[in-house]
Amino acid sequence: MAKILVTGGTGYIGSHTVLELDKAGYEVIIVDNLSNSNIKILTQLHAISGKWFEFVQMDLQDEHAVQQFAEENRDITGIIHFAASKAVGESVEKPLKYYKNNFYSLINLLVSFNNRMDFVFSSSCTVYGQPDHLPVTESAPVKKAESPYGNTKQIAEEILSETTAVNADLRVIALRYFNPVGAHETALIGELPNGVPANLIPFITQSAIGKRGPITVYGNDYETPDGSAIRDYIHVVDLAKAHVKALKRLEEKKADRNYEVFNIGTGKGTSVLEIIAAFEEVTGEKLDYKIGPRRAGDVMQVYGDVQKSNEELAWKAELDIKEMMRSAWEWEKYIKINPF
Repeated sequence: MAKILVTGGTGYIGSHTVLELDKAGYEVIIVDNLSNSNIKILTQLHAISGKWFEFVQMDLQDEHAVQQFAEENRDITGIIHFAASKAVGESVEKPLKYYKNNFYSLINLLVSFNNRMDFVFSSSCTVYGQPDHLPVTESAPVKKAESPYGNTKQIAEEILSETTAVNADLRVIALRYFNPVGAHETALIGELPNGVPANLIPFITQSAIGKRGPITVYGNDYETPDGSAIRDYIHVVDLAKAHVKALKRLEEKKADRNYEVFNIGTGKGTSVLEIIAAFEEVTGEKLDYKIGPRRAGDVMQVYGDVQKSNEELAWKAELDIKEMMRSAWEWEKYIKINPF
């Protein structure tokens, strides 16, 4: 079995991807500093898969620690890199935290593993800013980022592109995904942010269960059908499967260049108010929400053209908004009874 390193593997997307890699026959080793995740996720992964995945608690900003880890794990053939600070709003308030964490971790991995690997990078649709045309394709111009978080993704892509240009042993796919939501079908893992959620869906579920107060809809004066911001929401399990497809593409050397990018989404935009309505319909819970001002760093609307990933990765999103809301709610109810 190929041995794959998953950084940030106890996090939301990382933990779901670990399960999909395991189902696909890979040996997985997880690295995480647990800054925005919980060690109990390893127990949850065991409950689902029957396996205890190898885990190393490590901060990828620590150059010496990463070098030592790489020397001890030369049999790793691929890396899926999730570990990063990821909240748009917080990045506006604490830009240096984002630049330090997101760049040091990436560079330390590349240097320590001598740029010899298959590398799947967790990028984001934030690299597009507010696109001129929708749905946005991978060939759309990358505009000035709306937030430091978005800027870290843009620059990280540049680092990877420029590095692959001079190193044929490094093969990279950057997945520019849209808004991951939902939870595993078992309701044993899902999105578990530390503190107040920065993302919409966990705030909705925590509000509905009584853990948070009213939901704030940031802006109802956008030029959209109902005035609220529009995003392309993707079920986290579909997203996890896309990472496995990307890794296989690299392994099988199907790419015609060393650096590729793919949009990962449903190809359909859904507004914040539509999300609220879908949650209420599926769960029967009435949400308490209020309209607030627009939030710094947010774009009006973005959703992706996913034809390239459908055709070249042989991947397609299968789970809809209702399943996203249903699974997220089942997860929220689970952790109320079984707190982490």
